[in-house]
Amino acid sequence: MTIWTMPIAARNLLALAWNRTAKRARHLRQRLRRARKLARDTGKDVRAQARTAVVASRDASRTAYSGAVKSGRYWSRVRERTIPKIRRELAVRSELRDIARGDAPIVVGPWLSEVGYEVLYWLPFLRWFVDHFGVDPSRLVVVSRGGASAWYSALTDRSVELFDLYTPEEFVARNTARQLEGEQKQHGVAGFDAEILQRVRAMPGLSDAVVCHPSAMFRLLRQFWLGNDSLEYLLEHLIYAPVALPRIDVPGLPERFTAVKFYTGAALPDSEANRRQLRALVERASAAGPIVVLDTRQTYDEHRDYLFDGIAHVTSVAASMTPRYNLAVQSEIIRRADRFIGTCGSLAWLAPMLGTPTLGVYDDDHLLTSHLYAARHGYQSFDAASFTALDLRAARLLLGSD
Repeated sequence: MTIWTMPIAARNLLALAWNRTAKRARHLRQRLRRARKLARDTGKDVRAQARTAVVASRDASRTAYSGAVKSGRYWSRVRERTIPKIRRELAVRSELRDIARGDAPIVVGPWLSEVGYEVLYWLPFLRWFVDHFGVDPSRLVVVSRGGASAWYSALTDRSVELFDLYTPEEFVARNTARQLEGEQKQHGVAGFDAEILQRVRAMPGLSDAVVCHPSAMFRLLRQFWLGNDSLEYLLEHLIYAPVALPRIDVPGLPERFTAVKFYTGAALPDSEANRRQLRALVERASAAGPIVVLDTRQTYDEHRDYLFDGIAHVTSVAASMTPRYNLAVQSEIIRRADRFIGTCGSLAWLAPMLGTPTLGVYDDDHLLTSHLYAARHGYQSFDAASFTALDLRAARLLLGSD
């Protein structure tokens, strides 16, 4: 008997059983497919989570390493710069506080370094010292040379002239020997400093004097010149102000003139190109009016004056220069001039403080950058005359000359 010969009822029952079995099989296959898909998705999720964990772990490691490096560098800077800076400042301030106590005379100096550092930093530093520690200025006794005590007249009228203690030849020889021993910037009290102080203390009324030595300033500000301290830090320890000079009679000066002072040095090396260009500059200036050249024809340090003989309307004041008063005379001439043109450094820093518009000329600014930065901001702190810097290299490039 075949399915077709079976009774209808039996066939229906068989069909029903078959359909139910087929349905269950379909459901089973669907569940299996869903299970396989779920397993695949779960595997993907697990792998994705594993990859995420690896990336997160790697990022965390990198972050931790970077943080450790940055933290190490920070604490290294603290150990190498911040802590020494704090110790240095505390030590210098403590030293200055001890000097300021009492009523004994205070010997200020001796100043044996460059003129530029004296006018741009040492004089403003002394103003800060007097103001910050409440020092009676009448206690100060300035020790300098060449009549530079005139620059301190607003602080004190008590001074010791080094050329009264030594002949110019003795002073130059001893100071040169000091520099060759590595004491150019007076970071400490060297043998020559100590000898000068001994002679100063032998003077009447100074046997019990205490000393405010330039080494205090050099130790405090040295890191600014090296590029490690900020301008703000520098200006916290300096007070810039006009420099008032006692009047000095300098005969033979024109009524209106330009003062010129060019000397050799790191900023303006002696070269044929520089001599030619400076001479052209002085000739151009002389066409506008008389020129007074501040050549001393004397040698007190490693610098040498550029000379401009043979140019019309140019007057030399070398005959008025004596060792004892050469800086005082030059300062007075600059103060009376309509403008000042000279090597960027030395008296060029002083001229704006005297109220004279200034053009500072240089050929190499490698050692000038920090000083230009300080000078410009220092002049802005009071009503100084204008200061402009001229780079001879730029002029040569513009003119296409060697």
